[in-house]
Amino acid sequence: MTTYLITGTNRGIGKELCKQVHSKGNKVIAVCRQSDSELENLGISVETGVNITSEQDVNTLVNRLQGIKLDVLINNAGILERNYLDDLDFDSIRQQFEVNAIGTLRLTHALLPLIESGGKIAIITSRMGSIDDNTSGGSYGYRMSKVAVSMAGKSLSVDLKPQGISVAILHPGLVNTRMTNFTGISPEESAKNLLARIDELNLENTGTFWHAKGEVLPW
Repeated sequence: MTTYLITGTNRGIGKELCKQVHSKGNKVIAVCRQSDSELENLGISVETGVNITSEQDVNTLVNRLQGIKLDVLINNAGILERNYLDDLDFDSIRQQFEVNAIGTLRLTHALLPLIESGGKIAIITSRMGSIDDNTSGGSYGYRMSKVAVSMAGKSLSVDLKPQGISVAILHPGLVNTRMTNFTGISPEESAKNLLARIDELNLENTGTFWHAKGEVLPW
């Protein structure tokens, strides 16, 4: 049985990832700030009350997981707030960095002792964090924080390769969730594609920036 830890699981892509991973007979540890009845009734382990921007919350989580070995870590937690040039909110920009980039790195670093050789780490980033693909501007906090977390993923792929741990940097597609005002493909389709990319992840393709459908994306 493969053990997955997935963050940002109380809605959208995160919850759907939990459903699909669990349906395949794997063990799922769902991490979120606030759970709900649907997540609780999936028959998986739910670790609630975890804010990845809080060092104390992350350390408490790690302590609760002592003795557990993780095969796959999926960093899905993230926030999107629109920031345009004529209405910049620097507190909002800073918060997106704290969650999307620093929080993801904080949690990953804390969980590394639980991931052995052969383990996998997936970082759900965004095509909006592609510098080459940016033709519409705006969304300063989200775009900048996603560039940052993608760079963290690339560095992790280099640093962890000698330990036999591979890292995927993944764009889920435009997904019909609250974050996108319910525009795009279904969470079911996105989660299925993301899990296919994670299944294909190995030490030969570690550190690659993929679209969930399999296309390699420009940085």
